[in-house]
Amino acid sequence: MTSNFMMHTTHWVERDMDDVWRTALQAVAACLAEVGPEAGRAVAAVGLAGHGDGLYAVDGRGRPVRAAIVAMDTRAEPVLEEWRGTPVWSRALDLSGTVPFGGSPAALLAWLGRHEAGALRQARWLLSCKDWLRLRLTGAVATDPTDASASFTDMRRGGYSPELLDLYGLGALARLLPPVLACDAVSGTVTREAAALTGLTAGTPVVTGAHDVDAAALGIGGTTPGELCLIAGSFSINQVVSEHPVVDPRWQVRHFVRPGQWMTMSTSPASVANLEWFLRVTGAPAERRDGVHEAIGREVEAHLDGPSEVLFHPFVYGSPHPHATSGTFLGLRGWHGRGHLLRALMEGVVLNHRWHVDALCSKLPISDAAVRLTGGAARNEVWSQMFADALRRPVVVSDVQESAARGAALLAATAVGLLDDVRDPRATAAELRRHEPRPDRVAVLDVAYQVYREALEALGPVWARLDALKTAQ
Repeated sequence: MTSNFMMHTTHWVERDMDDVWRTALQAVAACLAEVGPEAGRAVAAVGLAGHGDGLYAVDGRGRPVRAAIVAMDTRAEPVLEEWRGTPVWSRALDLSGTVPFGGSPAALLAWLGRHEAGALRQARWLLSCKDWLRLRLTGAVATDPTDASASFTDMRRGGYSPELLDLYGLGALARLLPPVLACDAVSGTVTREAAALTGLTAGTPVVTGAHDVDAAALGIGGTTPGELCLIAGSFSINQVVSEHPVVDPRWQVRHFVRPGQWMTMSTSPASVANLEWFLRVTGAPAERRDGVHEAIGREVEAHLDGPSEVLFHPFVYGSPHPHATSGTFLGLRGWHGRGHLLRALMEGVVLNHRWHVDALCSKLPISDAAVRLTGGAARNEVWSQMFADALRRPVVVSDVQESAARGAALLAATAVGLLDDVRDPRATAAELRRHEPRPDRVAVLDVAYQVYREALEALGPVWARLDALKTAQ
């Protein structure tokens, strides 16, 4: 599902909630139309997945009280600066398994309380993306453990934590948090109004669903504890399912779709969104008729020989580092062309993923199994191979085009008895291709990573100065 973003300033990233609903309607109607006129009757259940964090606030009639705020929003950074280095930071990590970031519900609600208190007074429910879609499909309010644990649930015991809410100064908002149901529970049925708009049949069960990160892991079979699963989409998602929570400020520990398991995610808004930015600025390849990823792959492949002469830090939308950062090309010369820049961009994205993976491997029992890769970068064979070379691990790409949607479908099928559970062998995704690390490229990317890390440290004061100039305007 796609939708237009509204960016009021460089820090605000919002979505029109009705537009999100309209886009979902169009997607459902298009899928059913492709199957045939009676397709709606054949749908056994509807699954849901959506981006995590951010905020979709509605009033008692189920109407938006303001535009949705998405996870890439950074307006709440001043709030975070107040919290860093105080007991709020350390206690939040210990209780919830994560420290807040700009797009997390805790930070956004604290910001709204200061700047848009009227919107919070109007609100009856504070929802996530998929929960807004459920409300429109069914009229029912609910969420699931994966989305609920974004800010306010007890990492070890589950359930909302009054101590966490009070820690953030948000105790009065506890009444606005939706009930939490199991990911594979039936949370409502399609209303007549939604049926008329979508082509679904009224009364069709709608299943609670999950945060798209967890759903994507299900979709490609990344559910075995200890196995790395990477999602290279707008965000750099690097995750592993574990049977015991291990906290660290470099990652988030949240409840997984199965009770007694946790999803450990080291993330940043610094993956394929960089390519989308680059193409918007420079234009897509002329060979777009063959597919943009294939065209870019050919362009980069022609410039893969030799060392990484150009370095890119993929931080045009943010980074995993606590100090100021921004997107940066280093090493440019007059003989470098677009292909060199694209190679640097793709390598920079992969090296940022490596930083996250190295963090996870430093404390968690990671198996030697092949890394499962999904997201936009998985559609590009050259880029997928870079992941194997940079991580020095085999990388597997499945034949699943939309992994989160498939994961939501598996939860729906489980809820109505079509599958025994989400690991049912009948739901196994087929392997599309496998990439083995190539020794020559492993050596090149090892050197590039060393320079990447050194430049990251050296540029810290420069990035801070640039940020100060922007703030002073």
